[in-house]
Amino acid sequence: MKHLISILFAAVFPILTAQACNGNNPEPDYSFPSTSTGEEPGDTDEPGDADDPINTYFPGEIRPAEEAACFAGAYYHKCVSSTDYWLGIGGTVVLPDMVFDPERTNPNKPGQYLDNPSVYLGGNMGGQETDIGLTWEVVRLENGSVSAERKAFRPFMRRTGQEPTYSNAPAEDRYYWYPGEEVTISIRIIRDGVLEFIVDGAGKQFKTEYECNKYILGEKGEFKRVNAIDQVSNEGKPVQATETVIEGAEWKASWLYREYEGEVVKAPMHTGRYTDMRCPDAQYFKIEATDEEKKAGAEKITINGAGY
Repeated sequence: MKHLISILFAAVFPILTAQACNGNNPEPDYSFPSTSTGEEPGDTDEPGDADDPINTYFPGEIRPAEEAACFAGAYYHKCVSSTDYWLGIGGTVVLPDMVFDPERTNPNKPGQYLDNPSVYLGGNMGGQETDIGLTWEVVRLENGSVSAERKAFRPFMRRTGQEPTYSNAPAEDRYYWYPGEEVTISIRIIRDGVLEFIVDGAGKQFKTEYECNKYILGEKGEFKRVNAIDQVSNEGKPVQATETVIEGAEWKASWLYREYEGEVVKAPMHTGRYTDMRCPDAQYFKIEATDEEKKAGAEKITINGAGY
């Protein structure tokens, strides 16, 4: 689904959306059995695992679609859940390093590139799309000026259907994270119309409440995690050829929040709980995970604009 464009920040920030692909997605490599019956996504007659529903499937849990259409504009790996009674998503991730294509400098922003890495979560509920996480950003220097180059990952929040559509963490050292640092990121509905967003790691924490009026407790929605090479001012267009490489990203674990037996639990986002999207084509991605890592929603991700 098309994500929103930040009008106020368009000249500074790249398009961060999890655009979706051209139909060349690989078949999901499920460690858990695929339960597709040819019915519309969301249909299931199968019971959960009574012995361990949190780590397998809840009774009546809706299975994800086997594939999803992509939207042009960026190189990205997106894991998106079924539309079900989820409350949010989280994960622990090692932030990636990057090697930019020297031919793709931004003529309007000396020191910056037309490609930009991001690692983020988000969802869709009631038709309201959100992208919430970390993007590679300019920083405020000690003398108060803003760096010409992008130098750190910084929290951001985007939503459709509500103004302002874009906001981010204050430009302060305590809200900057760097390649190789391990952080835990989460978004969760804590009351009707409000998501709690937390980034925690490397001795720093950003925590805020973010109003999203369509995110309602007890309603169905989908949630996602995304690793991307975003491309400046390119949303809805074919990806631009690039040799930029984003490497070293590693999800140690990822999970979906759900209410179960009166408590909010973290259900591992194993390979049977998401649709695997590699856009615009699988050739640009190297995804590595053992069988045990797949059960925990863990994987290593490299994105190479030149392909493999």
